[in-house]
Amino acid sequence: MKSQDVVILLKLVSLEHGERGHPRLDVHREDPFSVRGLGASLGISKTEVNASVNRSIASGLAVKDRNSGRPKPNRRNLCNFIVHGLKFVFPARPGAMTRGVPTAFAAPSLKSLLISAGEYIYVWPFAKGKIQGQSLEPLFKSVPEAVQKDERLYEYLALVDAIRIGNQRETGVAVERISERLLKSDQR
Repeated sequence: MKSQDVVILLKLVSLEHGERGHPRLDVHREDPFSVRGLGASLGISKTEVNASVNRSIASGLAVKDRNSGRPKPNRRNLCNFIVHGLKFVFPARPGAMTRGVPTAFAAPSLKSLLISAGEYIYVWPFAKGKIQGQSLEPLFKSVPEAVQKDERLYEYLALVDAIRIGNQRETGVAVERISERLLKSDQR
């Protein structure tokens, strides 16, 4: 398993959620679920996306949809892995102060959930970032760019970082929120 596998799986969850609200009608556009579509939206090579999908299927974190043949995240297994294993497999280590994209509870969709005690916020280093904070390496180097185009993916990855780096209270809130997002069948 590689860290980008989690990014790709969460992108698939985001795409599934978006598809429920707005089914794809344009048959001339690239299929966002395809290896090429995932690679383009995440800044990950097609070869690595394909290898990632195969690893995720082999580990039980994804399955191939019987009808479409698309990779489909096994949400329960993915949630269990994020909640119970991710911080041990891909630990977060804060770094130096830098400009970047806010993550964890500093992300726009999460900052109202907890009141900061005045400590520095965490950011993914990003040259075009406007926020100063303590650097936190993302699960994959292209994450800061990819989340600019997908708010739902941004929320998921920020929650993942809150679980990776948070203390007990922060982790509890993040676990509750990501579990709600991943396990509810009618996310609208």
